[in-house]
Amino acid sequence: MAVNYSAKEEADGHPSGGVGVPGGGAGGGGGGGGVVKTRKPDNTAFKQQRLPAWQPILTAGTVLPAFFIIGLIFIPIGIGIFVTSNNIREYEIDYTGTEPSSPCNKCLNVSWDSTPPCTCTINFTLEHSFESNVFMYYGLSNFYQNHRRYVKSRDDSQLNGDNSSLLNPSKECEPYRTNEDKPIAPCGAIANSMFNDTLELYRIDNDTRTPITLIKKGIAWWTDKNVKFRNPTGDGNNLTALFQGTTKPVNWPKPVYMLDSEPDNNGFINEDFIVWMRTAALPTFRKLYRLIERKNNLQPTLQAGKYSLDITYNYPVHSFDGRKRMILSTISWMGGKNPFLGIAYITVGSICFFLGVVLLIIHHKYGNRNTSADIPN
Repeated sequence: MAVNYSAKEEADGHPSGGVGVPGGGAGGGGGGGGVVKTRKPDNTAFKQQRLPAWQPILTAGTVLPAFFIIGLIFIPIGIGIFVTSNNIREYEIDYTGTEPSSPCNKCLNVSWDSTPPCTCTINFTLEHSFESNVFMYYGLSNFYQNHRRYVKSRDDSQLNGDNSSLLNPSKECEPYRTNEDKPIAPCGAIANSMFNDTLELYRIDNDTRTPITLIKKGIAWWTDKNVKFRNPTGDGNNLTALFQGTTKPVNWPKPVYMLDSEPDNNGFINEDFIVWMRTAALPTFRKLYRLIERKNNLQPTLQAGKYSLDITYNYPVHSFDGRKRMILSTISWMGGKNPFLGIAYITVGSICFFLGVVLLIIHHKYGNRNTSADIPN
């Protein structure tokens, strides 16, 4: 049986009407011919693969300059980033206390509910002055904040000040959703494991300890402080009434409305709490703890000399082989100290420049040869 298509059908990819079956074939049932199905794609540029395309022609005249340009751009950028990173002052103290000689060894086996709290003091010396503003961080190791169940264990509606979520937290917070038949505020494993060591810095001059002013505000992201985290609606001056009917997280020594004495840094908008709730991607991380601002341009923020760090050791890490650190650091236009980025730029730029030289030698030595084969007559 021959089937004829019109020109319009050929262009559209579909026949314009049904095709009859001679003799009303078996199964036709006197209903006439059915529509012939076709698997031919529509006659469009996309389905017929007629879209415009561009494919570069790789020649020595295009490849060699590209390698040299990438090398000449990346190497200076890498050197600049590396030098900038090395100019950042950074000092780190591990106060976990696993070593018997450590002043904090007596606090190694502290628990969440230890009373009275364990305290220790570590003396250290800064060999170089810290000229600009100094950022104090606490660091944790072997702490997997990126675990899937841990990351999901929170109620963002509750943290955003929703009154209904305050008394009826999300089931994602289990098993830290309720305690003693009362809803936990804030609920979840992230809030329950909040870092609660207290760090105080002193300068020692002629055996006299002078406290260094540590600023606790301005350490959280603006969007977190003003958008994502809010206290429940109501009288903001009476957080005790706003959180009535809730209970504190299991591992917390005090409820959320007693985190700070200042109303604009208490409850869900406490900046230490907000910083902790932004989970880290890697098991070894640091989080901003305090700021040390430079008072004047005539003196450095932290002069070279002797200092002491007073630690109220509340946060247990020995059970999971974790470690705790205190880091003092300045920053630059590229952030904190990170030599990897500069090394990566220098490495990539050097490889590209080296490949450009090698390919240039190969092209100069073999590129002018006549590679066409002799065709016999």
